[in-house]
Amino acid sequence: MQPQIPEVSPVPAIAPAGPAAEARAAPTAAQMYEAAQAQREVLQDQMESLESRRSVLSSRLSDASVSGTNRSGLEQRIADIDQRIADVDKQIAMSDIQVSRAAAIPGAIVERPPEVRSGPPEEVFVLSGIFMVVVLLPLTIAYARRIWRRSSTIVTNIPKELGERLIRVEQAVESTAVEVERIGEGQRFLTRLFTEGGVRAIAPSSKDAVELRQPQFP
Repeated sequence: MQPQIPEVSPVPAIAPAGPAAEARAAPTAAQMYEAAQAQREVLQDQMESLESRRSVLSSRLSDASVSGTNRSGLEQRIADIDQRIADVDKQIAMSDIQVSRAAAIPGAIVERPPEVRSGPPEEVFVLSGIFMVVVLLPLTIAYARRIWRRSSTIVTNIPKELGERLIRVEQAVESTAVEVERIGEGQRFLTRLFTEGGVRAIAPSSKDAVELRQPQFP
């Protein structure tokens, strides 16, 4: 017996895609505006890159050690970069015109929705600040005053014996100062007498008074 081959149903033919399916959706005004802005940003980045390269080449060209073919090569590269900068500048001007035209189309500029705060509302921060000023600040001041009072009490509680010793030391210093002042007065008195030319020594009685004079040298 020969095996029976199952019949295969014919595959339906796929209809060719029409022009409506092949056509792509036209860009919206907002998309055209964003594309023009992106093109302008890319051109501005290229301009900055060219200007930085030109500044580097100019600094190398200003070096006195560069001469001959190296200098001519740098000058040629700078001239090429200047030409590219001029071309990019023209493209940026055209891009600005395209951006302005795209912005004139209704619906091109879409306002961004306001950002929604995910954290607590602002009233929480305001109430927290008021609580800190009204409650925590007076408590802090009261605690600080309490610490100051404790420190002043500790400083003023000096032992009685130590106070008496300080008083005695002060009295001894004052008496020493008085004695030193007396000695100084005596020395000044004797010095004045010697400078005047003589000293009168006083004996126990007025009859024995002897006048002492300082010898005078020719």
